[in-house]
Amino acid sequence: MSRVPEHCQVFTTTDSRTAADELARGAVEARLAACAQVTGPVTSSYWWDGAVQTAEEWLVVLKTASDRYAALEAHLRAHHGYEVPEILYVPVVAGHPGYLDWLTRETRPR
Repeated sequence: MSRVPEHCQVFTTTDSRTAADELARGAVEARLAACAQVTGPVTSSYWWDGAVQTAEEWLVVLKTASDRYAALEAHLRAHHGYEVPEILYVPVVAGHPGYLDWLTRETRPR
């Protein structure tokens, strides 16, 4: 029987550094993610409205406990500026035990 990973990274992109910083900070303040990293700008190419689009975006990587994912996804959807935001769950299958313990602790309500 396979085991559900206890931790994950969640990826999203947005159209400005300010929006990315707000998504990152809001998720951490709400204890839905233990930490979040913003990188960019990156250039994204994708299909939208029947044509290939190219845009400058910022990537937000959020680290959380898997049992907090649903709440984190809901938070991102409620605060994201995109009609259909990228929200990807990527399981963490291994990591430094101390870091993973910290990650779990910091995603619990105080």
